[in-house]
Amino acid sequence: MMNNYFIILASGQSKRFNSAKPKQFIKYKNKALFEHSIDKALNSKLFKKIILVINDKKQIKYKYPKNVIVIKGGKERSDSSLLGLKYIKKFKPNNVLIHDAARPNFTIKLLNNLINSLKKNKAIIPVISSKDSIKYKVKNQLFNLKRESSFLTQTPQAFRFNDLYKLSISQKTKIQDEATLFIENNLKVKFIKGENLNTKITFKEDIINTKNYFGIGFDIHRLIKNKKLYLGGIKIPFHSGLKGHSDGDVILHSIIDAILGAMRKKDIGTFFPDNKKQFKNIRSPKMLKPIIEILNRNNFYINNLDINLICEQPKVSKYRNKILKSLSNLLKLDKDLINLKGKTVEKLGLIGKEKAIACEVIVSLNKDD
Repeated sequence: MMNNYFIILASGQSKRFNSAKPKQFIKYKNKALFEHSIDKALNSKLFKKIILVINDKKQIKYKYPKNVIVIKGGKERSDSSLLGLKYIKKFKPNNVLIHDAARPNFTIKLLNNLINSLKKNKAIIPVISSKDSIKYKVKNQLFNLKRESSFLTQTPQAFRFNDLYKLSISQKTKIQDEATLFIENNLKVKFIKGENLNTKITFKEDIINTKNYFGIGFDIHRLIKNKKLYLGGIKIPFHSGLKGHSDGDVILHSIIDAILGAMRKKDIGTFFPDNKKQFKNIRSPKMLKPIIEILNRNNFYINNLDINLICEQPKVSKYRNKILKSLSNLLKLDKDLINLKGKTVEKLGLIGKEKAIACEVIVSLNKDD
């Protein structure tokens, strides 16, 4: 490990985020926003010390290793940056990286690239090209900027400590990033390729907290003679069918229960009670259809399905592709997101004696808020 230090700026007021809680403390992927930067810096093992510059130390809920130091920030970003630099000066650092906590999605690979580039350069800035057409206004006149000559700068930004410190203590005006100090003083800056996912979270809409909802379904029916066997919505050639108020399709019944469970909508019996004549001998695809409509109305969508069909006979492998195709059509779901496994019970119990078939399903849902 070289004499590298990492300063995380997390004391902003988040005015554009429009929240009572500053955005750096908002949960993102199950962590406070600033915690992602701490964790990646620690995991990289590139830094002697990591300095978190924050406006409210009471928000720190976890005890970090000794090389993570929390200090109070200033009113402006440039104030906080300078406070961080002044703090680490006593350690006589060679290199320092300055990072905005609002960028949680950088990679350790980028950290390595920045530090390696410092061997031959004094200031390293990651940049990406703009995907959009850029306009520049001077007074009342608009100009088009060439996309190929325009760059969006990111953090972390890497510097030789002494060079950055000298520029920072002499700076009298607010700056948006440390690269500005070098550019305004006509000093050389090395641009390296940034990361498209390393975007800055500025507005609430920038945070997409994906929530997963899981549901479990299970069903079992006896096999009886002189009844058709339906599994996954298709007729399977077999000597017996599944006894039930409906067609007894254990795969579709388990899927229905799993989806209802993930949405917290009770169970299949709530929607299709077995004491109602109207559901006598109903085909299970007709039972599934209104459940999918509820799924869609509530803005849920299926991530994936995992299915265990538990029986001695028929062999799942023989009908797997047909069942998957049927489920794909019924659920309007890519069949690559559905997995079907066959399980036996080693000749034990009713299932082992080929007197019953059971099924269990786990479903994962997401929701568009």
